[in-house]
Amino acid sequence: MSVSESYASSTNPTLNSKSPLLPSSAANGAQTPKGTLVPTNSVTTKEGLTVRTRIDPTLTVDDVVRQLCINLQIKEAPSNYALRDDNGELVTNDNLRKKVKSKANLRLVNAPAREARELAQKLSSMTDEDSNLRLTTFTLAKYIREEQFAQEFLMHDGLNELVDVIFNTHGNILCYALTSVQNLMDFDYGWATLSDSFILKVVQILSSPSSLINVCRPATAILKKLVEADPEAAPNVQPSTSTASPVAEPGSVYRYGFQVVFEQIRKEPKMLETVVNRLGSADTAMAQYSMMLINSLLAHASEARWEEFIIELERLNVRKAVARLMTSHIFEDLTSCVLDFQANLVRVTYRKMMTDINLNNQVHDYMLRQIWQRSKLEETVDADGQVVKWRQLGFDDEDVVEQFGDVGVLGVECMLRFAKHCDPEFDKLVLEQLSRPADRQCPIGKASNEVVELLSEHWSIFAPGYSTSTTFQPFFLDFYRVHTLATQFFLRMWGESGAATGDFTRVVALVRSQIKVALRSENVREWHEVEQDFLGSEYRAVRDRQMKELELEDDLLSKVPIRNLRAKLYKESYEFVRQQRIQCLLQGGWFVNALPQSAIASREPPRRPSRPWRFMRLDNGLKYIHYVDSAVKFPVRNGLEDLPERLDVSQISEIATGTCAAPPNVGLSHGNGNDLPPPTNSLIASPLSFSLISAHEGSLADLIAPDPSRWADWTDGLNMLRRDGGHVASKETAGFVQALTELGLKIKLLDLTGDGVEIPSGLVAGPPPTNTDFFFSDLV
Repeated sequence: MSVSESYASSTNPTLNSKSPLLPSSAANGAQTPKGTLVPTNSVTTKEGLTVRTRIDPTLTVDDVVRQLCINLQIKEAPSNYALRDDNGELVTNDNLRKKVKSKANLRLVNAPAREARELAQKLSSMTDEDSNLRLTTFTLAKYIREEQFAQEFLMHDGLNELVDVIFNTHGNILCYALTSVQNLMDFDYGWATLSDSFILKVVQILSSPSSLINVCRPATAILKKLVEADPEAAPNVQPSTSTASPVAEPGSVYRYGFQVVFEQIRKEPKMLETVVNRLGSADTAMAQYSMMLINSLLAHASEARWEEFIIELERLNVRKAVARLMTSHIFEDLTSCVLDFQANLVRVTYRKMMTDINLNNQVHDYMLRQIWQRSKLEETVDADGQVVKWRQLGFDDEDVVEQFGDVGVLGVECMLRFAKHCDPEFDKLVLEQLSRPADRQCPIGKASNEVVELLSEHWSIFAPGYSTSTTFQPFFLDFYRVHTLATQFFLRMWGESGAATGDFTRVVALVRSQIKVALRSENVREWHEVEQDFLGSEYRAVRDRQMKELELEDDLLSKVPIRNLRAKLYKESYEFVRQQRIQCLLQGGWFVNALPQSAIASREPPRRPSRPWRFMRLDNGLKYIHYVDSAVKFPVRNGLEDLPERLDVSQISEIATGTCAAPPNVGLSHGNGNDLPPPTNSLIASPLSFSLISAHEGSLADLIAPDPSRWADWTDGLNMLRRDGGHVASKETAGFVQALTELGLKIKLLDLTGDGVEIPSGLVAGPPPTNTDFFFSDLV
């Protein structure tokens, strides 16, 4: 390789704003005049010639390439060429300044459009046995994320050729081909022609336990993207006032969604089971991809297939698989995904609770029949000639749909699980209550439903999409098991206290108190401790503690109308805090460029980066994070002019926290104007650190916030922006939501309690009118 070093005087007329290159005379070895500026970049041509040149960073890349072609006497059109660095990254107008300042070694190569044409032609002419197919697909996976390349590749029917490769190859070639499709799907266009047969092929790849991990990762990511490509998620879609779902525009990639993907999943019964099993994979990335796919399916499940999908997941015991991840040694890498699952499970639980029992639904009818059969009772007739069935199980009347009205399908599932857990003693438990005097019988059905409501209140299952838990809740994932323990506790307290029919509310208060105690700090407690709290606590101790709690609490807050009001205010507070967090992102802020986990694990002494500070700001379209790296902090103007670099928000699949350390000799702020001393050479992950993780590229940024408030603003703000539904990561944000909720509740109650208005625990509707000869009068 020949190397030509070039130098020139700053007064040389060839070094103006229109010429990025040095004169050829200098390149040929001319003497360097006094005061010459040393060239900052080297450029290597396809022929292996390397020249040193100084590039004006204010020019466009097209101008730089044009001047290079002129100075190097390249006869082909400059549009056929582009610049890349040693890592193959394309030099663009957005990163040219960065490449020049870092003195990156550049290569003059084929332009993306030219490269795309050649690769598309190669794919069309190659056979499955062609030895060059592996290299071609590998190159394709690397370049297809560049927009110029992707557009040209699609114009030359490259996608169809790529799909053919996926149908007919295996191993690494299949991996590269799938990765190419995955990277192409980062664009909101170009892949609307992917057919149902292609989706089924991807499903079949995932269904096979023998599929290689490097093949399953991109296949899982493709399905996730297809699930999220729902017509309702299309940009600029206005909410429809009709019940009809929005229809994708012709050529739009937003034409898939859950319904389309799930129809193909149903053709491979083992597919979901295999994905759930991969949650236990030793490969952290594979477990993460599988968790993300499950989360997307949960978040986008369609009305028509929702129940079927949830039943299948429950059958596969996905809760247990995720709970296992919470205690796994690799859980730190999956924290965000697990918290997302937790939030999605809140949505599922809420929806079950709000779904009324339908006796014409085979699943609902089956569960009710199972409960009745396990009681081993026979229907009887009372003195009025009315059939007595459900009243024998502790309900108020025979309208079973009405009796489960407040807890819906969730209540039926919980009672059935309770009956199964008590087998073969459930029938004896029922007979024991029926053998008592009528006023001393514990209404098992009502007790079960009440426990469901108490647990839903404890875990803040107020509405879908509003979960503020910042820690793992393994006991929530075992909702049915906790319900069984709490229901057994209810029955025991009823017996030990000698309760009668009128004492039902008093026993409910005891159970509510015990639930708070037994489920406290669940992210650090063991299951056997919960069991001991429910099964071993004595009535007198529980009663004494509950009486002390009553002295500090207002009984008014436990009434159903107040609980419903709190749920409404909770949603409003959550949305208010969400908007506040996003506003903080729009304003921007300074962060420290941190050292990632790999640097922490390395034994080499850390070095201070040349530009340790980064200012980041979200654009008004909420699509990109614009930033600039700097050696020192400086006043950043409004807008994006001072922020030349950017990150695509859609590429962020996870916001990992506590992942990186501060570099040496960089002081961090206390948040009160004082600076912390620079860290020592021993690297420790900062609690204020976070990383923006991409599904394909690893960490996009490793940062440390100057104070807890800014850390909460950005970690929670970015989570709340995610398309697949995010979660709250900081206790500060969760605390704000709770504080606003309680404050709003107290303000609302002042209007009532100040006037001495009595708030009933519930309202009883009167009998319906006997005819339609009535009207509603206007309120004055």
